[in-house]
Amino acid sequence: MSLRSRFALAFALVGAMVAGLVGVLSYDAASERITQQINDTLTSVTTAVANGQDEGLASPPTAGRDDDGGPPRRDPRHDDGPQLVGQTVAPDGTVTHVGGLPVVLPVSDVARTLASAGAPGRAVTTEVVVGRDTYRERITALGGDRGALQVAVDIDETQRVLHGMANQIAGLSLGVLLAAAAAGWLLAWRITRRLVRLTGIAEEVSLDGRIDHEVPVEGRDEVARLSASFNTMLGRLAASRETQDRLVQDAAHELRTPLTSLRTNATVLRRIGELSPDARDQLIADVQGETRELSNLVDELVELALSGRSDEVEEPVELAAVARHAAERVQRRTGREVRIDADGSVVRGRRQGLERAVGNLLENAAKFDGEGNEALEVRVDGGRVTVLDRGPGIDAADAERVFDRFYRADTARGLPGSGLGLAIVRDVALAHGGTVFTQPRPGGGAAVGFTVNAARLVLDPGTRTGP
Repeated sequence: MSLRSRFALAFALVGAMVAGLVGVLSYDAASERITQQINDTLTSVTTAVANGQDEGLASPPTAGRDDDGGPPRRDPRHDDGPQLVGQTVAPDGTVTHVGGLPVVLPVSDVARTLASAGAPGRAVTTEVVVGRDTYRERITALGGDRGALQVAVDIDETQRVLHGMANQIAGLSLGVLLAAAAAGWLLAWRITRRLVRLTGIAEEVSLDGRIDHEVPVEGRDEVARLSASFNTMLGRLAASRETQDRLVQDAAHELRTPLTSLRTNATVLRRIGELSPDARDQLIADVQGETRELSNLVDELVELALSGRSDEVEEPVELAAVARHAAERVQRRTGREVRIDADGSVVRGRRQGLERAVGNLLENAAKFDGEGNEALEVRVDGGRVTVLDRGPGIDAADAERVFDRFYRADTARGLPGSGLGLAIVRDVALAHGGTVFTQPRPGGGAAVGFTVNAARLVLDPGTRTGP
C-alpha cells in the first residue's frame, strides 16, 4: 500500500471514528432525554389521575377499528399530542378503563401484585405491545383496596423518530468517512507528490550515477527541509567527486615526472656495464632520489585523500603539546632548532591531524630556510598557530595559491617536495572550522599558519610556555 493510500485510509478511519462516536453520544443523549420526558409525562398523568383529575387522558378521535379486531386506529389528524391510555386494576384483577385511547392494557403479574399488596406510591415502568403498537406504561400502587393504576403512552412515533435519527447519523458518518478519505487523499497527494519526486530523483542518481540533479524546495515543512538537505547532499557529493577527479588528475600529472625519470634510468641500467664508476654512482643516486621522491609523493597523496575522512575521534587537545611533538619530529629529521612560544590553549579536535598540520608547516619552513642561521619558531595564541622562518618569503602573487594542491612557486621549482604539504594544512584547518594564512615576517621570511574555530576553544589561553 502506498503512503498516499495509507494517509487516505488513516484520515477515513479517524473521521469515521469521530463521527461514529459523536453520533452514538448524540443518539444516546436524545434517546435518554426523550425517555425521561415520557417518564415525566407518565408520572404527572398518574399523579393527576390518582387525584381524580382525568383531563390528561381525554380520548382523541379515532378513524375506525382495525380489520383484525385490534385496537382502533388513531386519526392521523390528531397525532400531535401524546397518545395516552389509563386503566385501574382492582385487587382481584378487574380492569376499569379510566380514559384516553380505547385500548385495554395487558395485566401482568407485576400489576396484579401492586394492585393487591403494593405499598402506596410504589411504581414500575415498563414497555408493552398491544396489537401493532408499543406502549410505555407506568404501574403505580394506590394502596388499600384501590388497587393499582396503569397509565401508558404510545411510543411508536418516538421510536420512528429515533430510528430516523439513527439512520441520519449513519448517513452522516458515512458522509464524514468519504469526506475524510477525500481530504486525506488530497492532503497525502500534496505531501507525497514531493516525496515521490524526491524518490524519483534518488532512483535516477542510484541508476545512472549522475548527481547534477536539483530537487525543487517548496514550503517550510519537513519535506521541504528534506529536499533542501538532499540538494545539499548532492552538492557535497558533486564537490567531493570534483575534488576526487582533480586529485586523480593532479596526481597523475605529478607522478608522470618521477615515473618517466625512473623509466629512463631503467633503460640506462641495461647498459650499466658500459658506464664509468662515476656514471654508475650518479645513476644509482638518481634512481634512489626519484624513488624516495615518488614514495614521499604517494604518502602525501594518501594523507591528502584521507585528511577529510579521518576516523580519529575528536578530543580536547592542548596546542602547545601538539607544537612540541611536531617540533621534536622535525628536529630529528632536519637537525633544525625549533622554538615554541605557546599559551595554554586547549581546543576540541583531532590530535594527529593537528600534529600533521604543524609538522608540515615546520618542514616547509625548514625547506625554504635552507641556510638555517636562525631557529624556526612556532607561536600559539588562542586558536591560532603560526610558523615563522627567515627564508626568502612568499611573493604576493603566490600567497593565495601556496595552499593549492601541487602548486609550486617559482622559487620552489628546484627544491624537493610535491606541493601537497600546505594543501594538507588547509584541509586540517577546514576540518576544524578554521582558515589558513600567509604573512611576510618583519625583517625577512614568512609567517605561515592556520586557525581553529573559536567555538572549539575548550580552555582560554593561560600562561605561555617557552622552548
